[in-house]
Amino acid sequence: METNFGDDLIEGLNQAVAHAKGQSKDARVHVVHVPNVRSLRARLKMSQQLFASTYHIPLATLKGWEQGRRQPDATAAAYLSVIEKMPVETQTTLES
Repeated sequence: METNFGDDLIEGLNQAVAHAKGQSKDARVHVVHVPNVRSLRARLKMSQQLFASTYHIPLATLKGWEQGRRQPDATAAAYLSVIEKMPVETQTTLES
């Protein structure tokens, strides 16, 4: 018997609800490490403007992350992790 998109969607939503209620252990959970941007910037002794321009991050985006209005997506979180672990190398690479 074939299933249709609607049936698959309803089944998926039911599984999500069960997982959210702790009733299912079958779901995959992906945890993305997001460095604390403000403490990273402070450790590097950089102003918001300097950090943003050095690492090619829009200043408004950086401010949103630091103020908690927004969270970095997975790609930005990965980039911030690279900056956290290799700040000089990242800066040098971007200057090339």
